[in-house]
Amino acid sequence: MYRRNAAQFGLGLIIAAALAVFAMPGSRMALAQQPAPATTASSADIDDNGDPWENTNRAIFGFNQAVDRTVLVPVANAYRAVIVPPFRDMIHNVLQNLNSPIIFANDLLQGQVNLAGDTFGRAILNTTLGLGGMFDVATGIGLPYHTNDLGITFANWGIPSGPYLMLPVLGPSNPRDLAGDVGDSFGDPGNIVASDHQRIWATFVRATVSGIDERSRNIENLAEIERTSLDFYATVRSLARQRRAALIRHQREDIPNAAPLQGVSAQPAPVPGPSIAALPTAANKPAMSYQIAPAPRGPASLADLQKSSMNPSLPSNR
Repeated sequence: MYRRNAAQFGLGLIIAAALAVFAMPGSRMALAQQPAPATTASSADIDDNGDPWENTNRAIFGFNQAVDRTVLVPVANAYRAVIVPPFRDMIHNVLQNLNSPIIFANDLLQGQVNLAGDTFGRAILNTTLGLGGMFDVATGIGLPYHTNDLGITFANWGIPSGPYLMLPVLGPSNPRDLAGDVGDSFGDPGNIVASDHQRIWATFVRATVSGIDERSRNIENLAEIERTSLDFYATVRSLARQRRAALIRHQREDIPNAAPLQGVSAQPAPVPGPSIAALPTAANKPAMSYQIAPAPRGPASLADLQKSSMNPSLPSNR
């Protein structure tokens, strides 16, 4: 059993690395074979935003929005209504704890010994004192949660991200991160145990609950971002890249999660404040009023004008 699990993990790692390495030249070749789009944008503009397949990505983004509005958000709202906040936090903590082996492995692969120690300590404390991870005991004693995955490891190894991709349902990604997701899926101990015991459904249940939990924590964030965005697609693309760059640098993930179904974040990001794109409404700003100020009163007559000019103590109205 151990050898088979090790072989599965090794195979997953090899497949993921191969996808990440070979997706780059393959994507460039595919792009070179496509006819030039009939638009006014120059090739420099396409290279600048790193989104050569923007038309296709926007179409997938529109499909994702339809699925989000008709399925994901209603389910996330029902999840909020049925499960009280303390139990939602317990579910969130358990999901984070289940991610510990993959996070620990990627900490080591990146040479982040301190982070690996934090991950190991968190897993031990939360699994034992936290009753299987339901309670986040580790954060209370100074071991905060951090996420890590094979896509971040590939980035630290110098593998380029490749072009921007919008995945159906899952949202923003790129070839490097997609390859990392495949490798993490093969190497996740929970998935291996489920496969060994013919319980593949458990893997899908875990992924579904994780997606619902994360979406429920980002309803207001994404709604506010969409409300204040002139181009929601471009805003999501920018936020996804900024958040990913912060994770690669192992910085605190305080950027709103534009792809909430892809993993469990440390905590819900704060709702973004009003932006310059948001226009004042009657609900949050009183109506603007104007008053005509009276004109300054001048001298009543020529005699008054002469008198005021001869008297230095009186201010002149000129």
